[in-house]
Amino acid sequence: MKILFISVGKSNEPYVDEGIKDFTGRISKYFPVNWQIIAPPKIAASLSESGLKKAEGLLILQQITQDDYLVLLDERGQLFDSPGIAQLIQQRANESCKRLIFLIGGAFGVDDPVFKRANTTWSLSKLVFPHMLVRLILSEQIYRACSILRNEKYHHF
Repeated sequence: MKILFISVGKSNEPYVDEGIKDFTGRISKYFPVNWQIIAPPKIAASLSESGLKKAEGLLILQQITQDDYLVLLDERGQLFDSPGIAQLIQQRANESCKRLIFLIGGAFGVDDPVFKRANTTWSLSKLVFPHMLVRLILSEQIYRACSILRNEKYHHF
């Protein structure tokens, strides 16, 4: 199984990028993993909120196949603990899922077709975080979940 992180937004700041690269490298010891950052449309400033979500939604859906398992990060999603995310990953691996995708939508969330396409919707917290920090938290949590699956010490530190 491959893990793909998709995020709409700007590139990471260097102080965040270093952490994301570290955790992504750690994840790669368990699963092939990649990041795809989707830049906001160039005409974003001239679009309404719904127009921007629709434009971003089209870009997102072009990256997802029918066989992919899509986990959408959204404030309205289900709260999982770390063992719960580990279980979600293990279930997908047991089902021979080819790609497990974790999606961070744009500043205003995702368009309805993307929301409906999601197999699972996950809320990291009731707090709101900047997208770059969500990328860092997500990569750390997926690494933590992988370490749980292998019964390694990281989760217990």
